[in-house]
Amino acid sequence: MNFIKEPINRFIKLETSSSIILFAASIAALILANSGLSETFLGFWKNYVTISVPGFELSKPILKWINDGLMAIFFFLIGLEIKREILIGELSDIKKASLPIIAAFGGMVFPALLFATLNKGNAGMEGWGIPMATDIAFSLGILTLLGKRVPVGLKVFLMAFAIIDDLGAVLVIAFFYSSKLIWANIAIGLAIVLFLLILTRFKLYSKYFFFIAGLVVWVLFLKSGIHSTIAGVLMALTIPLRRHIKTSTFYDKAKEILNDFRKECEKPEEDKTILNHNQLDAIDEMEELTEKTASPIQFLEHRLHGWVAFIILPLFAFANAGVVFSFSGDTNTALASNIGLSLIIGKFVGIFLVSFLAIKFKISELPKNVNFTSLAGVSFLGGLGFTMSLFINNLAFTDEILINSAKMGILLGSFVAGLLGYILLRVSSNKKNPSAS
Repeated sequence: MNFIKEPINRFIKLETSSSIILFAASIAALILANSGLSETFLGFWKNYVTISVPGFELSKPILKWINDGLMAIFFFLIGLEIKREILIGELSDIKKASLPIIAAFGGMVFPALLFATLNKGNAGMEGWGIPMATDIAFSLGILTLLGKRVPVGLKVFLMAFAIIDDLGAVLVIAFFYSSKLIWANIAIGLAIVLFLLILTRFKLYSKYFFFIAGLVVWVLFLKSGIHSTIAGVLMALTIPLRRHIKTSTFYDKAKEILNDFRKECEKPEEDKTILNHNQLDAIDEMEELTEKTASPIQFLEHRLHGWVAFIILPLFAFANAGVVFSFSGDTNTALASNIGLSLIIGKFVGIFLVSFLAIKFKISELPKNVNFTSLAGVSFLGGLGFTMSLFINNLAFTDEILINSAKMGILLGSFVAGLLGYILLRVSSNKKNPSAS
């Protein structure tokens, strides 16, 4: 089972270490937004950056380049994770997948319904999708604070339902937060995606060609009214899973290349500081061999995770988490509190209640070494909406007062949900290990 556990452990380690940087970026944004530099800091993201070539021009504020451009890479990574999990991961077996699927469904429906009920008749009803999301980096980060006392099964459960939750958020964005659709652009973009899927079916894949095609699809979706990040998810579905070269073949060829490289190293040379032509060829050949041995999905996930976890998401948080905390007449406190309550109570009830019922009616079963107290703790962690909630917030509202009020609700709700989840998980782990401090 190591071939399954090791990638999961690497994923968790990367996500949780990035949560520290994500948290620091968020705190920095809040401090700057509530300091004497507030106007300069918040105004910076509104500056326009223009890319122009003959016959084509893209001009957007820096904030939009981050939210529409860099976040498309984040959604591409989400798409890769969803495809891998469905084909060979925790979601490939219906018995293993049933509990996180049910939990994710409850965790999306209940918060949306609670928000719609609490906010009925008030401004900001279009923000019903905001409390549906779960931030996987922060939630896994809190689990890590508890160390080895948290069973692996609980981490896998959280990771699986958070990925399904992300899929739900993608569908919500596609169907409910897209407007003024230009169907010609959508049709061309989907035709390109379909063509790439056909190429994949016939084992024809080139990362360079797919990259160029992906850029074209992104621009088409950007100009179509469907949010451009959906292009990232669709492009991820075109990436093949199968490897070109077997591991045994890789071993034999790699050994041959390394032997040739070693022979070149043993030749008498006047200058040892640089490589000769044959050595450079050997390195290029080894790089190509390595890339063909890894699954394209696995290869791209491995390459992109660091960029997304340590640069894109922290930059997104730094640009979007800056909200001026003010409870003056300009702040919609009702909207802020309704979003906060929906993240805390709606997520907990939705995840825990439907999971509890599924287990009691023997539709699903608890992961190994997991009890209902720890399940309740993870259910609260589902209320850590943060990244995805902030993202949907930017799509739901155009009014600055509503945007900032919703941000307050997201930040406060996520903080309380995370704290409650940590406390319950701490209590649960101490019950199983009374000697733990």
